[in-house]
Amino acid sequence: MNTKVTIAGVELKNPVMTASGTFGSGTEYSEFVDLNKLGAVVTKGVANVPWPGNNTPRIAETYGGMINAIGLQNPGIDVFVERDIPFLKQYDTKIVVNVCGKSVKDYVEVVERLSEESVDLLEINISCPNVKEGGIAFGQDPKAVEQITKEVKKYAKQPVIMKLSPNVTDITVMAKAAQEAGADALSLINTLTGMKIDIHKRTFAVANKTGGLSGPAIKPVAVRMVYQVAQAVNLPIIGMGGIMTGEDAVEFLLAGATAVAVGTANFQNPYATVEIAKGIEAYMEKYGVKDVKQLIGAVK
Repeated sequence: MNTKVTIAGVELKNPVMTASGTFGSGTEYSEFVDLNKLGAVVTKGVANVPWPGNNTPRIAETYGGMINAIGLQNPGIDVFVERDIPFLKQYDTKIVVNVCGKSVKDYVEVVERLSEESVDLLEINISCPNVKEGGIAFGQDPKAVEQITKEVKKYAKQPVIMKLSPNVTDITVMAKAAQEAGADALSLINTLTGMKIDIHKRTFAVANKTGGLSGPAIKPVAVRMVYQVAQAVNLPIIGMGGIMTGEDAVEFLLAGATAVAVGTANFQNPYATVEIAKGIEAYMEKYGVKDVKQLIGAVK
């Protein structure tokens, strides 16, 4: 049984990776999960300078998921290069670095720094607030998607994955803009904007008022968007959004994803990623699927 998949020329031993921001850079989870068993580890977002993140409280549980407004707190590229890359290099897994920024220049700085490092793929988080445009996310304007993709591609030595925001009218417009500007792959979906109110305190559950909704509640939206994007562009897709089991992962593969990323599930079950990889194999065995690639986009 072959579980290998290829994204932009990078071969993964299986289609399962971690979703950015839910797994740190693997250090916290390495006592639960054998990182050698994952297709790739996707790091928490890394910026050119340390970000403190938002005020607390910044996480709230919701029905079928959670809302987070962490605000991409991270120690910055210097600490990341010194501490996290050497840690991940010990394992036989691919390294995907998630890059965030508040301006195109911020992103480019991080991408330039990483050009000398032995990491496999770059995932560009365009759900970040574009400070020059009054805080609207880069990923909500096709012109901004095109501009940032083009700039990052100029400096990137590794293949570039653009991580799309679902908080748009038509996600295929964003996907096409990324493809036209030279993206090598796409990740989708990032979190949906949500809100929770504490009726007893009569206040917002997270200090930011709104946050990113993730977990099983968003899975049908994510599957639909992955399917739409797979029909609209010719790029490998990393599908994510509420994947809790191997069966969930297979659904994304059938919709057109080449690989999947597991996020919120890690908080509920630290073994989730490895269990999902095994679940895909169990499905393949049950239905006599010899090669996982036979599943990719099989539902038309």
